[in-house]
Amino acid sequence: MRKYFQPNYQLFWLVAFLVSCTVNQPGVGSSRWRPVGSGINFGISGIALVNQANSQANFLIVHDNKKPGENRLAIVTVGANQSVDYLPLTWPSDIDLPIDLEAITRVPSADKVSFMAAASQGKIYHLTVENNQSISILKILDLPEIPKGNNFEGLAIQEIDGKVLIAWGHRGQDSEPGVIYWGTLDLTTYAISAQGSVKFTVPWPTEKVRHISDLKIDPAGTLYVTSATDNGDDGPFASAVYVAGVFTVNQSQFQFQPNPELAPLYRFDGHKVEGIELISGENGGVIFGTDDENMGSSIYTSF
Repeated sequence: MRKYFQPNYQLFWLVAFLVSCTVNQPGVGSSRWRPVGSGINFGISGIALVNQANSQANFLIVHDNKKPGENRLAIVTVGANQSVDYLPLTWPSDIDLPIDLEAITRVPSADKVSFMAAASQGKIYHLTVENNQSISILKILDLPEIPKGNNFEGLAIQEIDGKVLIAWGHRGQDSEPGVIYWGTLDLTTYAISAQGSVKFTVPWPTEKVRHISDLKIDPAGTLYVTSATDNGDDGPFASAVYVAGVFTVNQSQFQFQPNPELAPLYRFDGHKVEGIELISGENGGVIFGTDDENMGSSIYTSF
């Protein structure tokens, strides 16, 4: 994808609108949902691509579990025949278990594949996964300037014009807006410099809605946000996916242009989407993961 050096916002929003018109159907792709795990401890709260080769893709997922003995991370493999395999990972014994992991994003780097996972209260874990088996924690850090009462459910990192952008999202609830925060990330010092924030509310779902349940940024700076209805452990659930806006670079500052006309790119009835990942390349597409509480978790793929 090309980078936005002089973005044409009118064209950008027109394309987003046309895309939404073609896929915005309630229950779209219901035949593509495939179960991952059953029960409340297997909900997917975030998802990130590990690797993709020979028509097989491996994803790292996080669970929002809180008790000892409950899985925090796992590898989900989607095979050439669209089969799904689940492999739990063991958290390092010398590192305290995270509480309520809600998001995960791949870290842009030419040297090695690594990830940052975020807990709901703003603690970040920089980690690697060796041979799809063992977890190594590289660094534990905190998001900056955390307002009281915030509950984070989205984290995204992307390199744009040679600068590393980090964005995170407070979920909001009903009349309380979600909040999109952003800044720069120094991968050498782990310094996060906050640069801005904007409130975010969605037109659908309309009740018991968490305006931000996950977010991801593509290489062009486009921000995608998932929103979800949460009616408790037994549902019912509903979710939508939006183009929230686009990030650009002005000198050393990231600037965010919100989408003035939000329309769902996808609408899902019956599922609480809490994870989204964008897969680039010829065989790319998008994958969604759900945290359907007592009903377990499922994934939906467009590739």
